[in-house]
Amino acid sequence: MTPHGAIHAVLAFLVLGLTLAVPLHAAEPVEIVVTGIEGDALKNVQETLVLPAGLVREGTVDRLWLDRFAKQAEEKARTALEPFGYYRALVTVTVEPAGERYRLRVQVVPGEPVRLAEVKVAVVGPGNEEKRLRRRVAMFPLKKGGVLLHQMYEAAKADLQSRARDLGYLDAEFSRHEIRIEKTATSAAIELVLDTGKKYYFGATSIQGAPDYPDGFLRRHLTYTSGDVFSYPALGETQRNFTNSERFKEVIITPEKQDAEAYKVPVTVQLQPGPRISLRPGIGYGTDTGARFTVRYRDLNMFHRGHELYSQLFVAERLQGMVIGYILPSPKDVGRSTTLQLNLQQEEITTYSSRILALELARNRSFGTGKLGAAYVKAQYEDYTVGDQNSTSRLLLPGLRYSDNRFDNPLRPRRGFRYALDLRGTHQMLGSDTKLVQILGEGSHLLPLPWRLSLHTRVKSGATVLSDPLSDIPPSLRFFTGGDQSVRGYAYKSLGPRDASGKVVGGKQLLTGSMELERALFKDWGVSVFYDAGNSFNSFSDIELFRGAGVGLHYYTPVGALNLSVARPLGVDDPSIRIHFTVGFEL
Repeated sequence: MTPHGAIHAVLAFLVLGLTLAVPLHAAEPVEIVVTGIEGDALKNVQETLVLPAGLVREGTVDRLWLDRFAKQAEEKARTALEPFGYYRALVTVTVEPAGERYRLRVQVVPGEPVRLAEVKVAVVGPGNEEKRLRRRVAMFPLKKGGVLLHQMYEAAKADLQSRARDLGYLDAEFSRHEIRIEKTATSAAIELVLDTGKKYYFGATSIQGAPDYPDGFLRRHLTYTSGDVFSYPALGETQRNFTNSERFKEVIITPEKQDAEAYKVPVTVQLQPGPRISLRPGIGYGTDTGARFTVRYRDLNMFHRGHELYSQLFVAERLQGMVIGYILPSPKDVGRSTTLQLNLQQEEITTYSSRILALELARNRSFGTGKLGAAYVKAQYEDYTVGDQNSTSRLLLPGLRYSDNRFDNPLRPRRGFRYALDLRGTHQMLGSDTKLVQILGEGSHLLPLPWRLSLHTRVKSGATVLSDPLSDIPPSLRFFTGGDQSVRGYAYKSLGPRDASGKVVGGKQLLTGSMELERALFKDWGVSVFYDAGNSFNSFSDIELFRGAGVGLHYYTPVGALNLSVARPLGVDDPSIRIHFTVGFEL
């Protein structure tokens, strides 16, 4: 088979996987058909009319039992319709033989729903002037003249009580909660009265179980102080702070309301520390870097002060490096820290070779879940060869960076997004060999679609302004494209402007994008088709985008995804097929 024939065969197989329909099931011995209603009311009736276990045994229907079930189904269906305001529904149930099978037909005439003639919602007690509670009362979803919907009533009722307790009214209870339905079942009245009781406050907090950590370091995880209004969400956020620190394998937070004095609730935090020191070796493979071996070391409690020391050794065929870092946490804010990091790196690829020694000082801040920002300054020395140029570079790079990551599962996400921004620059006045300002941005989005499909889009761009000639910029600050996470179908960093001898030397600007449609197969597999485009260049007025397309096969394991992509360039003479293999999910 020719290469073209092989890729067409693979494409045909994967397209079949993408369009694979839901497997067909044999017809059930008893089919339940409900007519006359739709939406949530239909769903509720269907869930109520579940055949009892034993009515069908080894494919044979117990007809007497089925007739008894049919008689009970009328009342069950009427009861299932009441939460939606239908109190006068007419339900007819018939059993229709169909060969060796039966059809249970449930015909519903719902009639007019019960409407609300009166709705009274009130808050009494010390919290009756709370604006957020008054707003909840004003926004109560059931109004006079509307349909009586029990589910909406219960949800709004629970929300009002929950909001009161979140505001510190821990004794909030309904002194009156009534739904009165007229005998004619045509109208109803709601009366709801919430008595808030007294407001509670946080008392003293006792932290136990972690004597190796200083008390001040532990208390930086608290999102409240003594005297603040008591709040269960504040306790939940405190729990997340302790858990996300990765220092404790168990965190139990208990508000001792029964021990409250003067409406101040003491809190006990019980911690069980995890291992302080970890050493994690790892192996992997990526088409860009080749086979790789890594060792990660972490000490989460240096000098028994809660400081963190980390290091990583990275050895691959074309990239080797070592990182050593020290994290100094803020004494008061769990979302702030200072990092000092040393980076040694050597990269040998077809396009260039580079050896880097860098030291970075960063002030980090969390802006919420998944949102990280930093102001940093990096001192970097680089010895490199690119094209026919052999040179060195000395840089002092101050910068700002920000990223936001939100996805539902780190190993196999089905929905999420990520974006990152980085602004950096330097000048000879700072002691650097060159001057420039760079802006880098990247983003990706994962969107679930029907039929177990998902659409993954990515874009990455970079711009260099106010810069010296390209020859004064080291490879680490130039842009290249091609490879697993860029434009598939081309070799790693093989695309970009070329010098007079025809060698790729990189560019000052970057623009890449990708679209990938994946179809989930079975539990742990997926197949996809993708289209990539991008390039690096020196001027936005002279953009030439290289394109690649292909198919992918994905296997999801507990430690990450195995991704195999078969791609070929588009719009070029005599294109060749290139295989890309990566481990892990890149959002």
